[in-house]
Amino acid sequence: MIKVCIVDDQTLVRQGIRSLLELSTDVVVAAEAGDGDEALEIIATDPPDVLLLDLQMPGRDGIATLEALRERQLELPTLVLTTFDDDELVLGAVRAGAHGYLLKDVTLDQLIGAIRTLAEGGTLVQPALTARLLRATRQLRPPNTAEEQQAQPLTEREQEILRLLAGGYANREIADALHLAEGTVKNHVSSLLLKLGVRDRTRAVLRALHLGLLTEKAP
Repeated sequence: MIKVCIVDDQTLVRQGIRSLLELSTDVVVAAEAGDGDEALEIIATDPPDVLLLDLQMPGRDGIATLEALRERQLELPTLVLTTFDDDELVLGAVRAGAHGYLLKDVTLDQLIGAIRTLAEGGTLVQPALTARLLRATRQLRPPNTAEEQQAQPLTEREQEILRLLAGGYANREIADALHLAEGTVKNHVSSLLLKLGVRDRTRAVLRALHLGLLTEKAP
């Protein structure tokens, strides 16, 4: 079973998500928290497999919670739940270590699919928010810098894997899709992260979007 912790300051939202996830056969809500401080206490004693995190909360908000997790070396797969008006917050969450983000009006199948993806080591970039987030990255980054203009060329195989990363595939799923060993996929992922100058899969997808490397359809 995939253990999930729901972090949201609205009790009704937490109860609604819990009720939905109870319909799943492989996801269980192990804990709930009403703010970031309560979430940190729970994670320190009994970390879940996936954290469902609201961004806008009183006290310690979602981004501050992610930053605190990183400082305490308690990072774990985190799925941010957001709204259409949260572009800058989502960008901040990605920079702070979020592995994916979804709108709060997603279907149950989409939510469970996202939880499974993160639990298996994947990332999730929802298409409905990609264009908005991409515009935000362009607005927030200094124009015409050497970092923006330079990126080591990716091999054809690395490009294939990058497109699958953008689709939310975990290493095992990529290995199955491309008929490769999972260890080989991990090596390719490490290589493309280095070439793109980023430290995780989510940032790799965002940087690739910014550089125009994801214009083709995923295989």
